Amino acid sequence: MTHSMTAYASRTGQSDTASWHWDLRSVNGRGLDIRMRLPDGMEKLDQTLRTALGKALHRGTVTVTLKVTRNDDADVLNIDEAQLDRVLQALDLVQERAFAAGVTLGQPTAADVLSARGVLGQAASASADPGQHAALTTDIGPLLADFTAMRAHEGAALQHIIADQLDRMRSLIDQAHTLAEARKPKVRTALRDAYAKIMEVTAADDARLVQELALLATKQDVTEELDRLKAHVAAAWDIIEDDGPAGRRLDFLAQEFNREVNTLCAKSQDVELTQVGLALKLVVDQMREQIQNVE
Repeated sequence: MTHSMTAYASRTGQSDTASWHWDLRSVNGRGLDIRMRLPDGMEKLDQTLRTALGKALHRGTVTVTLKVTRNDDADVLNIDEAQLDRVLQALDLVQERAFAAGVTLGQPTAADVLSARGVLGQAASASADPGQHAALTTDIGPLLADFTAMRAHEGAALQHIIADQLDRMRSLIDQAHTLAEARKPKVRTALRDAYAKIMEVTAADDARLVQELALLATKQDVTEELDRLKAHVAAAWDIIEDDGPAGRRLDFLAQEFNREVNTLCAKSQDVELTQVGLALKLVVDQMREQIQNVE
C-alpha cells in the first residue's frame, strides 16, 4: 500500500488541572524531519514522540504542536525573583546609557517589567503533574493511529492516480511500438535511396558506406528504448503494490522514464512517433508531480 507524506490529525484532552490540544501534520520532505512545538518542561514527552514517529514514518516534514491550557484554579502565578533582578538590572543599565547620551526615556511600569520573558509564570508547570504527563503520553498512540490512517487513505488515492498513469504509459508504449514497426520499411527504403544517390556521385568505399548506413539505421532504431520503458512500467507496478516505502524508488524510475522518452523523441524521425513520444513525456511529468507526495 502506497502512503502519502501529506496528512493531518488532532486530538484534545483534559485533566483536573488543565486541558490540551494536539496538532500533528506533515508535508513532503526528502527525509524524515520531525519538528516539535511543546510547552517548556516536556523533554521526556519529546523523546517519546520522536521514537514513536520514527518507527511509524519514513519520510516527510512532520510538525507536532501541543498547547496546554491550565484551569483557572490551577493558574497560580509565580514571580521568578532571579529573572526579575536581571530584568531590573538591565533596565537600570539602559537608563544610565540613555542619560549619558542625553536621551530621555519614559519610566517603565510594573506591567512592563512583568511582561518581560521569564519574570511571570505559573507556580506549577504541566510537567510537574505526573497524571497529566501520563495522559498526554497515552494520547500519542491514538493520535498517531489517526495520522497514519490519513496517510494511508491519501496514499491509496495517489496509488490509484499513478496506476492510471502507468496504464496510459503502457498503452502509449504499445502504440509507439506499432508505429516503430510500421516505420521500418520506410527507413529501409530511405537508406537504400541514400546509398544509391551517394554511389551515383562518388566512388566511395562500398564497404565503409554500408557500415555508415548500418550505424545510421541503428541510431534510428527505438526498440531498446521501448523495451526499457516496458520494463520500467512493470517495475513501477511492483513498487506501488509493495508494502515498503515507494517514493524514492518511484522518483528514480521517473527519471529513467524521462531519459528513455527523450531518447525516443530524438530518434523517432517520424511525426506520429514523435507525437506519441511527447504524449508519453506529458504523462511522465504528471506522474513525477504525484510521486513527490509518496512516502
